[in-house]
Amino acid sequence: MKRKLVFVTVVVLALSALAWMAMRQMRGPAMAAYEVLEQPLVQTVVATGRVAAVSRAQVGSAVTGVVVERRVREGDTVRPGDVLAVLRADDLEAALREAQAALAQLQQSTRPQAQSSLHEAQARLVQASREAKRRRELFQQQMITREAMEQAVQAEITARAAAEQAELTVRSLGAGNPGEAAARARVASAQAQLAKTTIRAEVAGTVLTRNAEPGDLVQPGRVLFEIARAGDTEIVVPLDEKNLEVLAIGQPAMCIADAYPGRPFPARVSFIAPSVDAQRGTVDIRLAVNPVPDFLRQDMTVSVNVETGRRERAIVVPNDALSAIDGDQASLWLVADGRAVHRQVRLGLRGLTRTEIRAGLRKGDRILADGHAALKQGDRVRIVPAVLGADPATRKELPVKLD
Repeated sequence: MKRKLVFVTVVVLALSALAWMAMRQMRGPAMAAYEVLEQPLVQTVVATGRVAAVSRAQVGSAVTGVVVERRVREGDTVRPGDVLAVLRADDLEAALREAQAALAQLQQSTRPQAQSSLHEAQARLVQASREAKRRRELFQQQMITREAMEQAVQAEITARAAAEQAELTVRSLGAGNPGEAAARARVASAQAQLAKTTIRAEVAGTVLTRNAEPGDLVQPGRVLFEIARAGDTEIVVPLDEKNLEVLAIGQPAMCIADAYPGRPFPARVSFIAPSVDAQRGTVDIRLAVNPVPDFLRQDMTVSVNVETGRRERAIVVPNDALSAIDGDQASLWLVADGRAVHRQVRLGLRGLTRTEIRAGLRKGDRILADGHAALKQGDRVRIVPAVLGADPATRKELPVKLD
């Protein structure tokens, strides 16, 4: 009797196990699933960019010369008119001295000589006029010949012409005359050329690079200094051209400098390039930063999250539940009455981990966490709650929740 009782017990347990396994098989495999919820959703575009000034000024030399002094270095702040470097140009200095000497000769020698010549010519004219008058009187008295009288008259005419010419010369050399104006212009031109040997900043900003050292021979066309203009700072971000559809001027962004990960700062899309880089397939956007954090440096690497869309309440599903995504269409596995149903859905905003469903699902529906599950339409499945970001094969009894 004891052996029979043990045998019956074993048989009953075996049958119970077989029955339980058969029932489990009829219910289908256990698969992780999410409950569809309605909650806020933010769509972002993530990329990496660099800090850049709104504009940069390249400073060079307009003349050829040798650098004798450099007064700034990288990182220095300059204002308009500040001296950056000083050149030596012997030929320009010689040209200035020559122009100044020509002007001085005009003012101190040529003009006084002309005035002296005028006085002398006027004196000769007075003397010639007296002599001509005297000889006319003598001729009327028939005391001299006509020839002698005519010689005196001719001398008077010649003296008068010389006096008029001397007067014209003095006038041409007077203050403000064209000759003096031309001489002054030559002096001014030589001074302007020599002034170019002092290289000054034309804009306020920060010196980024320097390419000049004392002793260097510099020529026009060579960039000696690069200055980042003071003012607004921008972040230049190359984005994949597929993001063009969701980008717009004025969209907010959150930036994190790689060197200061604990100090995020806001920015805003201020510019979208009108063309696409054909080689890289990217489009550049610029983010305006205001106020500018004190730790930002030129060309610093910055991670950027551009907010391209927001929904306060939306039907959302985790991205790993979707498959066969084509534009705004996708498919997923919906679980209804214990069976898997292949469902087409229309997509809306797309976040980093979740996507908005515009049509095809309702709040409270259950969907499989693995959108690529190897199932057939109508297959039985048993669902267990899944956690967003976990392996779909996980079968732990965890709360159903979307982040």
